[in-house]
Amino acid sequence: MNTTVKSADAGTTTIETDAVIVGAGPVGLFQVFELGLLEIKAHVIDSLATVGGQCVELYPDKPIYDIPAVPVCTGQELTDNLLKQIEPFDPTFHLGQEVTVVQKREDGRFDLETSAGTKFITKTIFIAAGVGSFQPRTLKVDGIEQFEGSQLFYRVKNPDQFAGKNIVICGGGDSALDWALNFVGKAESVVLLHRRDEFRAAPASVAKMKELCEQYEMQFLVGQATGFETKDDKLSEIKVTGADGVTRRMPLDMLLVFFGLSPKLGPIAEWGLDIERKQLKVVDTEKFETNVPGIFAVGDINTYPGKKKLILSGFHEAALAAFGAAPYIFPEKKIHMQYTTTSPKLHKILGVETPVFD
Repeated sequence: MNTTVKSADAGTTTIETDAVIVGAGPVGLFQVFELGLLEIKAHVIDSLATVGGQCVELYPDKPIYDIPAVPVCTGQELTDNLLKQIEPFDPTFHLGQEVTVVQKREDGRFDLETSAGTKFITKTIFIAAGVGSFQPRTLKVDGIEQFEGSQLFYRVKNPDQFAGKNIVICGGGDSALDWALNFVGKAESVVLLHRRDEFRAAPASVAKMKELCEQYEMQFLVGQATGFETKDDKLSEIKVTGADGVTRRMPLDMLLVFFGLSPKLGPIAEWGLDIERKQLKVVDTEKFETNVPGIFAVGDINTYPGKKKLILSGFHEAALAAFGAAPYIFPEKKIHMQYTTTSPKLHKILGVETPVFD
């Protein structure tokens, strides 16, 4: 299932809203749902070009086993189902942009602006940014960055462009092993390069890689890329320094590097929020509010005694944060706890029929 999302382009008009959610991962998407049940409409901002956060960026096809009542699903399936679940609330997504400015207004609301120039005035902010924006850990070889996007890649967006090519893959984690195995039989040749012969990948993947090496379907080398050669302004060879200290040249067409992703808080670090080890401290676990009234932190971005970095924990935090934010949005309204199973009001909000029991 691929659910479309309603996106908005940056414009000159300032958007006034009750809630802005920073982060479109699973917890940010579920925050839309919990706010929607309280009749609070949300705008969602994410630095990535697509929704799904870590789940889609890091492991879209990897199985997840600890979502309640869902024995197994992939990161992409979880994202698609959450998008389906929040359809009744019609959230607006602002993708491919970071929040760059957050300032408290005299009326208690916030001025918020993104890197794309989108401006908001919002009563509440929910930070569901995971562990921050992800930046790939790059290959530290002087000058090689000039080939990024043409022959040097840190992510695979179009696998077809590697078909029939001589590929070198650097790394020893799941991504490196998974793509090495994937390209065997499709690429002209596949060489896996890792600084040691121990891996941080699934044992089954390592075993399969070694089996393919024994069958001469691919090659594994212990060493590090330390230089490169060009021909006709194209990357033609990389220099590989082995464990024996000898540097050898390896011809290639494409170089894939999977050294992992480095999380960065980015502009969030400048919003006046209490930060502990690159995480946002919440004042209490009743509301998951930060030290700035009206700004809430849910999911992996926050920290508090007993914190567990689980998606299901983020879902719980999103529910309590929504109730914690309601007084800012409806100061005269008493919020009552209702159940989606029995509440005609919630059934109307969700667009479903109230069941009749005999």
